[in-house]
Formats: sequence, C-alpha cells, structure tokens
Amino acid sequence: MSPPPARPAGVLLAAGAGRRYGGPKALVRHADGRLLVERAAGMLTGGGCAPTVVVLGAAAAEVRARADLSHAVLVDNPEWAGGMGSSLRAGLAALARTDAPAAVVLLVDLPGVTAAAVRRVARHATADSLVTAGYPAGRRGHPVLLGRRHWPGVTAVAVGDTGARAYLRAHRDEVRVVDCADVADDADLDVPARRTDA
Repeated sequence: MSPPPARPAGVLLAAGAGRRYGGPKALVRHADGRLLVERAAGMLTGGGCAPTVVVLGAAAAEVRARADLSHAVLVDNPEWAGGMGSSLRAGLAALARTDAPAAVVLLVDLPGVTAAAVRRVARHATADSLVTAGYPAGRRGHPVLLGRRHWPGVTAVAVGDTGARAYLRAHRDEVRVVDCADVADDADLDVPARRTDA
C-alpha cells in the first residue's frame, strides 16, 4: 500500500497591530469565548491542515501568553509592521522543510470562516493548485490554497498588504474557485463597531 498523500499545511496570518481596530485582532475575544487567533488556528487544524503555522508580530509575547496555541507552530515575524506580505513570506518559509504539498492561508480577522470551508478548499491540495473560496457576488476570498510550486512566485510579490493577491491575479486562469458561501462568511473585522467582543 502506498502512503496516504501529505496533508496541506495551514498558515494563519495574525501579526497585525489592528491600528484601525484599536488593537491586535489576534487578542479579540470571539462570541464563543476563544481569542480570534485560537479560533482561526483551530479552523485550519480542524479543516485538515498539518502543521498549522501561526505568524505573530504585534503583541507577540502577549498572544503567546494568553492564547492556547499548543497545537500550532508559532513563527515570529520581526518585519510585521511592513504589512501582511512579510507575514505570508515568513509563514511559507517556515514550511520549506516540510513535505506539505500546499498551504491553506487564512487571516485572523475572518471569524466567519469555518473548518468546513477550510476542508473544501484543502480537498484540492496539490503542488500545482491555486484555490480560493468563493462567496456571493463573485467575491473570491479566504481560505486561499497555494500549491508548493507557486510558493517562490508568491514570495517574490508578497509585499506590503497585498499578500498573494498580485500573484493570484496574474495567474487568474489557473485559480479554482470553490463555493463556500453556504458554510462560511467572508466578512472581516475592520473597525471597532464590528467587534465580536463588544
């Protein structure tokens, strides 16, 4: 019998300072009682990702002290203030020595994303895959799956707050969109008025 295929890894981007929000979103408490960083990491793991890498930056020491991330690999991004792109680069670099065929990327401020959505996207994991979740009105969003073959290209263009967006746009014809609207919500927490812990 051949060994089962390697599972995709998870990469949670949780390094931001949340300036417009009023503090790091990783430390916001969700309605279910968990911190957003715990919940999001749990969605990746529960969706079948292994390992799950959590990239920290702003308030990293406080996140480590307060959050239960014992099931995750924690990576510090000293360049977090430069934007999401540096965190994505740090997360992919941390996976370089694994045999993960792909990485499922998730942002910490998307509390409506579920393990079911992660599972749907992760199901298409190969080294050549590019996959995004699909939402109403043609929106493409997280979770996003990046096949290993694409990591160098993504790393080259992941600057500022663009993450993998430029790479996905340049390879639009290769991107599979997986409908997740029935199992997830892509609304992000942007300003304090939408806080889940208010």
